[in-house]
Amino acid sequence: MLIVETIGRIRREHFVKGKTIKEIARDLGISRNTVRKALRSEATSFAYERDNQPFPKLGHWSDKLDEFLAENEKKAQRERLTLIRIFEDLSGLGYAGGYDAVRRYARKWRSEQGAATAAAYVPLSFAPGEAYQFDWSHEIVVLDGVTTTVKVAHMRLCHSRMLFVRAYPRETQEMVFDAHQRAFTFFRGACTRGIYDNMKTAMARQSG
Repeated sequence: MLIVETIGRIRREHFVKGKTIKEIARDLGISRNTVRKALRSEATSFAYERDNQPFPKLGHWSDKLDEFLAENEKKAQRERLTLIRIFEDLSGLGYAGGYDAVRRYARKWRSEQGAATAAAYVPLSFAPGEAYQFDWSHEIVVLDGVTTTVKVAHMRLCHSRMLFVRAYPRETQEMVFDAHQRAFTFFRGACTRGIYDNMKTAMARQSG
């Protein structure tokens, strides 16, 4: 699945930095057709096929990425860098691999680092319809030729890991409501409970 972060990077690399489709495909380790699809489509996610997995390309950069991820994890939630920003910082030091390799490694790293904490607060397995996870991220996108920052709502079903994402101009309680309504429509139902990462908008919703 090509996620919103990768799609945003493809569009930024092409429209803002002027990179060719061939260059972007090589940098991210994906096909040129996939790059073209991301540039032409308004979708925020779609499936694609990959001939090879880029994870091994990290090589010795995994140590530096460990350092970046650990430092980022210590920051307050709203001060943390996006994975795209971490990828760009790593690239600035000379890393020549693709973003997806960094994303896969970060997912594995977070899974390992957060295992003990997750076990204390959240069960490691969920029944169908038991729970969903909701959080926000901020992404840089190009809209009508203008680079801007948007807030992206993420809702993931804990059992199936099915994901819904939608971009908004800002993070407000009204947009939390809208994201939930659209996600439940997309999933064709609601879960018994939701898991939130201490979001102010979500906490206000629960207490109100």
